[in-house]
Amino acid sequence: MNFFSELWEGLKIAWSAIRANKLRSVLTTLGIVIGIVTVTLMGTAIEGLNSSFMKSVSSIGADVLYLHRYSWFIESHKEWVEAMRRPAITESDIDALQRQMTLASAIAPVAEDNNPVKFQKRGSGSVPIVGTTEQYQQTAGLTVSAGRFLSGAECDGGRPVCVIGSDLATNLFINASAPGNKISLLHHEFEVVGVLEKQGGFAESGGADNEVIIPLRQFTGTVDENPDYEIQVKVKSLDELDDAKEELRAVMRRYRHIAPGDPDNFSINQQDQFLELFHHVAGTIELVGLFITGLSLFVGGIGIMNIMFVSVAERTREIGVRKAIGAKSRTILLQFIIEAACICLIGGVIALLIAWPATLLMRKAMPAELSPGIVGISLLVSALTGVLSGFFPAWRAARMNPVDALRNE
Repeated sequence: MNFFSELWEGLKIAWSAIRANKLRSVLTTLGIVIGIVTVTLMGTAIEGLNSSFMKSVSSIGADVLYLHRYSWFIESHKEWVEAMRRPAITESDIDALQRQMTLASAIAPVAEDNNPVKFQKRGSGSVPIVGTTEQYQQTAGLTVSAGRFLSGAECDGGRPVCVIGSDLATNLFINASAPGNKISLLHHEFEVVGVLEKQGGFAESGGADNEVIIPLRQFTGTVDENPDYEIQVKVKSLDELDDAKEELRAVMRRYRHIAPGDPDNFSINQQDQFLELFHHVAGTIELVGLFITGLSLFVGGIGIMNIMFVSVAERTREIGVRKAIGAKSRTILLQFIIEAACICLIGGVIALLIAWPATLLMRKAMPAELSPGIVGISLLVSALTGVLSGFFPAWRAARMNPVDALRNE
């Protein structure tokens, strides 16, 4: 008898044994079901967060540098105090960069604040207000779905116009088209000239989907006279990112008369910092999730192992008969391993049937994605748990002496 024949025979015997002990098989699978549901939901949550984060962080732009007074991630109180002592980014810094940068395709100063906005009787509470120039569309990677973006003439002249995010447009303009209408901001009216395409991801709670973009001159005249600027610098080529970063640093140090050897009194931020932090946090979450799911599967596996030991004890005479008529130890071993794996696979399928609607419910509160990869991993973990849990009972059955087994009552 070849291996495939033994495998097929083992499957038939395992299925017969499971059907003969339906209640016991169902109760045995409960631990595996709980473990696989935990594995699946943890995987969907992590994959959903990864996908959502990457979608959001991609809007930051891998080829964009962000010059600011502060670093995005300050790790100690000492660093915070040092950052507070730095001079703020000013309009003269912006002018210096626009004159001297050679590796930049776009340079956009950005000032931000939060204020309520209204359209007729509808209003929105704390909305991000962004003051910038026409080049912000390039540095922020924005796409307009209706109307247009701010023009150079509007930004230079400081006209009362704005571009708004898709979510804000949906909330304010229910029965009207946003472009051409006017919204009220700090008792000033701004004509909406464009609506941004929805970005989604983490931006759903704010960001570009909920912001108002106005010319920088309007921002300094209406919102904040002395804002703390950020300067976004889009590099001509991603291959020149490091060179552009050094050029940006050199221009700022030269313009601010920073002596050689003295530290920078500004920070240059980029997308890699977000990715590094996220991967660190995601790695911690995955380790915690692995421990929880591993514990659940361990408990389920112990249950499978106990039941298989009981099954071996109950079928000792059957094992003796099979070995007496020529069944090899390998065949007996394979039979019980297949039975344990089948029980776990059934539990895995039941768990996936539970996890699918649970994932749909999770999506209402957080990003979650049940991908084919997660389904495959869940079934693989189920089968592997069955193989590992059933090995020792199967090994005990395979090593039985047929004479002693036949004497068993």
